[in-house]
Amino acid sequence: MSVMGRIHSVESCGTVDGPGIRFIVFLQGCLMRCKYCHNRDTWDTHQGRQASVDELIGEAVTYRHFMKASGGGVTASGGEAMLQPEFVRDFFSAAKQKGLHTCLDTNGYIRKYTPAIDEVLDNTDLVMLDLKQLNDEVHQDLIGVSNKRTLDFARYLHERGQKTWIRYVVVPGYSDDELSVRKLGAFIEMMDNIEKVELLPYHKLGEHKWETLGYDYPLKGVEPPSRETMERIKNIIEGYGHQAVY
Repeated sequence: MSVMGRIHSVESCGTVDGPGIRFIVFLQGCLMRCKYCHNRDTWDTHQGRQASVDELIGEAVTYRHFMKASGGGVTASGGEAMLQPEFVRDFFSAAKQKGLHTCLDTNGYIRKYTPAIDEVLDNTDLVMLDLKQLNDEVHQDLIGVSNKRTLDFARYLHERGQKTWIRYVVVPGYSDDELSVRKLGAFIEMMDNIEKVELLPYHKLGEHKWETLGYDYPLKGVEPPSRETMERIKNIIEGYGHQAVY
């Protein structure tokens, strides 16, 4: 019997969650509590709809021409995709059988390393890993949990030689200072599996969603970082030997 997934939504022609044009499956559920989360409605693991691998692959292949032409493929995102590793494993395996590039967008908060974790990674062409803050105290304030599991997962990806992009959200007052950026640079400096670092400027697009759901937005009044800030952070990261883009 095929594994069913709990899905928040899908995006048929996404362009920001991996290379090229991508069919993105946003899985329901997340254990992190990011103050800037722009998908606040994905947190609850019991919400969303049930979907099968066959249903999603059947929809994805209708965009195969656009994906192939652009170097795209399918992405499993969230919420947090690795809360449902058996489903992602089967989804990626089916995608590979169709000749589609697979990308895992994850926060790396892996609670238990079951065989399914490796089976997902064996069928993953690219991992996009969020490293939100290397200072654990600040991480717990901003994200709601420790960064230990995510950093362990980053080390594991390096051990596997898994092709990885790092994503770092630049949040004024939380992750835009030089010490935080240098901690990130030093942590990944020797990781030759990392192709690049994507610097994502904080934005306020999720604020209305929090308010619509009846919650107070934790970062009300925080403004996006300036271009000068982004350029400064880019230069610091590149000083540690990795390409950085924003």
